[in-house]
Amino acid sequence: MGETVLVLVLNAGSSSLKFNLFDMGKEVSVAEGNAERIGLGEANLAYTIEGEKRKEAMPLPTHREALEAILERLRSTVLHDTPIHAVGHRVVHGGPKYGDSVLITEEVIRDVEHFAMYAPLHNPANAMGIRTAMAAFPDVPHVAVFDTAFHHNIPDHARTYGIPYELSQKYGIRRYGFHGTSHAYVAARTAILLCRPLRSLRVVTCHIGNGTSICAVDHGKSVDTSMGMTPLQGVIMGTRCGTIDPSVVEMLMEYEHLDYNAITDLLNKKSGLLGISGVSSDFREIELAADAGNDRARLARDLLTYNVRQYIGAYATVLNGVDAITFTAGIGTHSTYVRSKVCSKLSFLGVELDHEANEQGTGERIITTPGSRVVVTVVPTNEELMIARETIR
Repeated sequence: MGETVLVLVLNAGSSSLKFNLFDMGKEVSVAEGNAERIGLGEANLAYTIEGEKRKEAMPLPTHREALEAILERLRSTVLHDTPIHAVGHRVVHGGPKYGDSVLITEEVIRDVEHFAMYAPLHNPANAMGIRTAMAAFPDVPHVAVFDTAFHHNIPDHARTYGIPYELSQKYGIRRYGFHGTSHAYVAARTAILLCRPLRSLRVVTCHIGNGTSICAVDHGKSVDTSMGMTPLQGVIMGTRCGTIDPSVVEMLMEYEHLDYNAITDLLNKKSGLLGISGVSSDFREIELAADAGNDRARLARDLLTYNVRQYIGAYATVLNGVDAITFTAGIGTHSTYVRSKVCSKLSFLGVELDHEANEQGTGERIITTPGSRVVVTVVPTNEELMIARETIR
């Protein structure tokens, strides 16, 4: 049995603070939860500690109070007098500078704040969460783990946009990609499922959730991914539009009289599956509406599966063939329909879906027949564990 090494993983949003406490001696989570509606009046703290789930309503004016409430519950249960050894922070955007996790210094925090130019909805909250946690734990190491790091070294031809080169260099405009910790984790788990070294595989990983991205993993390295400079590009998502003609933005701003903030809000928070279906951004509700005959819900569902197939087909050419396709995240893990619909048009790659395994299995598993030339897997992601591992490393 390993020594107790406690790592607290934090993911700060603008009005939320998710946490997960890991004992890395055993690589097990001992507590997790989420403080929601911080600074928005009545807030909620939902958590699971030692298998017991609880939800409390309380005022949480700032992230500092939210973290204090979290720590109070941890110290009275699983922590007692045991010290936390390190804190790992999820940071969405590492900009052009960070291609690996780093120990956090004041310079790193300033960089995270500066790279809000690429992720204005995420990085300011990430930086605020870091400052809050460093004030609470001034004597332990803090580590920033960047969503963009796994994709940092994709080839120039895959990350370059068709704008004047000088502007790309001046402002760091390029494809960065996101969900990097998830793609890295599920690619590695896929190799284990296949009983093959990751360095021998060509894998397309499909992180399909409220945010969706597809990644081409060539012998363990990301060589292309669907999200771009920001998480707005690529596959249609819960509330994000995905890839659209830039002239659509210009047209909507002119004819709907939208300023920059309004168009950004529309494309990030009111578009995607929500905007098309008119039902919800929650894919479970969209599936129910589609099955009940709602045409807009059906259109939203069909567009999602179509987009995913498009990227899988494109990445089959990027990788010069595919050994495995992996589904993960909320929709990828739970929607039998999405997996079946996507795989139904991949017979040209040699995909033969095992419908029983797809519809009835749970957890990590292979969902193709023994004769399928491409193995399709389902791997629930664990980004928090990856962050904890990176923090220890």
